[in-house]
Amino acid sequence: MYGAVFGDIIGSWYEWHNVKSEDFVLFPKDARFTDDSVLTVAIAESILNMDDSSPRKCYAQHIKAYYNRYPHAGFGRMFIDWAESDSLHVQRSYGNGASMRVSAIGWAFDDEETIRKQVSESCYYTHHNREAVRCAQAVALAVFYARKGIDKNEIRRRLTEEFKLPFVPIEDIRDGYQFDSRSMYSVPPAIEAFFETEDYESCIRRAISLGGDSDTIAAIAGGIAEAYYKEIPPHIVSKGKLILDSGLKRVLNQFEEKYCK
Repeated sequence: MYGAVFGDIIGSWYEWHNVKSEDFVLFPKDARFTDDSVLTVAIAESILNMDDSSPRKCYAQHIKAYYNRYPHAGFGRMFIDWAESDSLHVQRSYGNGASMRVSAIGWAFDDEETIRKQVSESCYYTHHNREAVRCAQAVALAVFYARKGIDKNEIRRRLTEEFKLPFVPIEDIRDGYQFDSRSMYSVPPAIEAFFETEDYESCIRRAISLGGDSDTIAAIAGGIAEAYYKEIPPHIVSKGKLILDSGLKRVLNQFEEKYCK
């Protein structure tokens, strides 16, 4: 679970100062957690306190609650309007915000159909859009396959076959890659960064070297990489945890104790 959050923290500064190299400082002095981390934890707490009678409302209520706790974490205008409204109305965003937050679903549930369903429920009010849902399902299933130890080539085959994701080598797209939060533009390269690398840190470096929406791309890639490699380097863990507050760490620790051991 920390894999997605540390990816977000490391990528936070580079979202606004893109790099096109894997040689960069992991934790610049202004590195911070953003809305990617906040909503990743919101989904985790939703699962810890799931109301089985209405999962979609449980997810939405926790997402709104976390927005209210961290309103300055870098949320987009469309999301803010939804989160500050008095009702649970449906937004049809095709953005990557649904994909960046679903790693907990890939950890907590143990069959593919349940994971697809839970992702769809988590998207219902904020990303009621086929593209956003399918990309988020692909991310959660990638986490699930990774933690089950499925071979990378097989993970690629399954995601390509089911979701038609266009996986292209990072080297082939890096130079022209720009900021675009659309799901189908940013999610496949994030997963590709995982496919191309051999450990957690190299995955984060490859993801951020793409440029664009660096914190979200690294959060997605980092969540999958942690599940697959089963460890995060100690120097990343110690520094990353210093940047998180006690409330976020409490939920992450509770979730990991229940689902990630």
